[in-house]
Amino acid sequence: MFKIIKKADIVLFVLLLVLGIALSVPGFVSAFGSGDSNLAVEIRVSGELMGSYDLSQNQEIPIKDGEHLNKVIIKDGKVQMVEASCHNQLCVKQGEISRPGQAIICLPNRVTVEIRGGAHNQGGDPDVISG
Repeated sequence: MFKIIKKADIVLFVLLLVLGIALSVPGFVSAFGSGDSNLAVEIRVSGELMGSYDLSQNQEIPIKDGEHLNKVIIKDGKVQMVEASCHNQLCVKQGEISRPGQAIICLPNRVTVEIRGGAHNQGGDPDVISG
């Protein structure tokens, strides 16, 4: 009778599994927070930067643009749009964000709130390299 799985196959499988996990750990650490203290919240109205605020500093930011009104709260390292004069309220329903690259967008009022910092604020690194 033929033996399909040999001891060498099991050893190779375990080595590949350990190698895969070891190579994945740095990606998970950077994606799910590495304790960045230099994170900032950028608020833009109609594409123009209205202000940049420290994510670690609790504050309430009113945004007024003509008849449009939004209110953003930064609290405990999280950002949330708590009030908006738009009819669908999707930006308010989105809830809190806390990681670099996440954003809250209010399309009717043309307001974007995005967290910048950490590895995402460099801007010069390519996402993909094609040859």
